[in-house]
Amino acid sequence: MGKAGKQRAKERREKRLEEITQLRKIPYSPSDRWWSSNTVAVVTGSNRGIGFEIARQLSIHGLRVVLTSRSLGPGSEAVNGLANEGLKVDYYPLDVTDDSSVRSFADWILAAHGGIDILVNNAGVNFNKGSENSVEHAAEVIETNYYGTKRMIHAMVPLMKPSFHGARILNVSSRLGRVDGRRNRLGEKTLREQFLKEESISEELIDQMMCNFLHQVNDGSWGSKGLPQVFTDYSLSKLAVNAYTRLMARVLSSRPTGRKIFVNCCCPGWAKTSMTGWEGNTSPEEGADTAVWAVLLLDSPSGKFFAERRELTF
Repeated sequence: MGKAGKQRAKERREKRLEEITQLRKIPYSPSDRWWSSNTVAVVTGSNRGIGFEIARQLSIHGLRVVLTSRSLGPGSEAVNGLANEGLKVDYYPLDVTDDSSVRSFADWILAAHGGIDILVNNAGVNFNKGSENSVEHAAEVIETNYYGTKRMIHAMVPLMKPSFHGARILNVSSRLGRVDGRRNRLGEKTLREQFLKEESISEELIDQMMCNFLHQVNDGSWGSKGLPQVFTDYSLSKLAVNAYTRLMARVLSSRPTGRKIFVNCCCPGWAKTSMTGWEGNTSPEEGADTAVWAVLLLDSPSGKFFAERRELTF
């Protein structure tokens, strides 16, 4: 993209962000407000960045928010920060990469709240900054971003409360995980075709792709396999999250009214957080907006991918 093209893209992005800013000033009408102060929303990895902002905004909207973090110290600081704003949230330590931690959290949430209504899978890592593309930490990236998301869904689905408007799961993902994305794409033809076809996506297919990639990292062959060329490990982990979102939406779509669970994902954009090395082009507050909007929709869709309050293709 040339200089003029980049300028036009920047202007479009700024215009869209201004539109969102205006939308956020419009309060939810009473008829659209399906939630209450008893609606429990769990946000993983919410002690800072996008997750913190999602927890903060949901709390402002009057939900019962459960903030989580790997370590007690950062979690307590986040809770205190919200308390200084007059916002009360619950807290529990949670490491989505640890089976025992997830089980402990599930036991606590059931005892403390009787279950949950909303799960926002935000916990994630990315060790690449700037233009680098190292896969040195690929195993941790895949374990946290994909398997951590899957682990939480498996643990929380049985605990999701019956609701006329349906429980909601939102996976925070990235445009870099789109199968045929403009900035990044899955170049391996057979895999790309499989991931573009809804009916061919399976948990086995996604897991096998992750397993194969980690083997390729170990033997050094990953660079010649037609994989995404920008933040390869992070992009593949988010491609897996996007595919798993579509799969779970399909699996849970047959539930009867009152037991439905709507599953979607979103891209917060390149926000100024520690994950991006503070080099983003939007604020964490702006980045969290679409996630909050998506889980509070009165008539929620399922199996969709959102960014800037609009639907994207996978």
